[in-house]
Amino acid sequence: MDNLYTQIIKAKTKNQKLLAILLDPDKITVAQLSVLIPKINQSPATHLFIGGSHVTTNILDELITILKRDCALPVVLFPGNPSQISDKADGILFLSLISGRNPDYLIAHQVQAAPILKRTHLEIIPTGYVLIESGTQTAVESVSETKPLDRSNIDLVVATALAGEMLGHQLIYLEAGSGAKQAVPPNMITAVAQNIKIPLIVGGGIITLQGIQLAHDAGADLVVIGTAFENDINFFN
Repeated sequence: MDNLYTQIIKAKTKNQKLLAILLDPDKITVAQLSVLIPKINQSPATHLFIGGSHVTTNILDELITILKRDCALPVVLFPGNPSQISDKADGILFLSLISGRNPDYLIAHQVQAAPILKRTHLEIIPTGYVLIESGTQTAVESVSETKPLDRSNIDLVVATALAGEMLGHQLIYLEAGSGAKQAVPPNMITAVAQNIKIPLIVGGGIITLQGIQLAHDAGADLVVIGTAFENDINFFN
């Protein structure tokens, strides 16, 4: 079977659009999974992302074990820091916050995580993480102590994404942030997609099915939906 990244590349080549549901371990319980998993299985999602900016719970391993048992989708870690690593998952987005200049989120956390990851079977996917202004201060901005890139400065966002690709990142992730008031602008998604060769992920502030379609049509290879599904488990109905 192909690894996660090969599957993403093949989907991009065939113009098959992907969708990830993001679950925050701090916002769900093990008991809720019996209700959530059937909804996930009935959805058009192709991946499950799990993680958050804070994550104080200690049930990450248990959550992933149950998700893997009862759901056929690959489970990918979307960590805010090295404490959110679990070898129960299939892979990890090895994030570097390239839109910011806080060394902790550019390289320090990655250095901490590297010895831990080396002892796991996780597929590690280097990902350039780009935070985009969304009309409110999001958890990512607060925790990372970095400013998002101006949503009107498309040239800077494109240059940042290109730099991430040239540095060797295998994915670029444009992120408006959890609970964002505004999603990443479609013209920004298109500009980045047209200038990079690697797959493009877009998330944050997408609260409707039409929003998912809009991001896909603009050039996103994989769209992430989180808060909207948390707030309404019937979102995909």
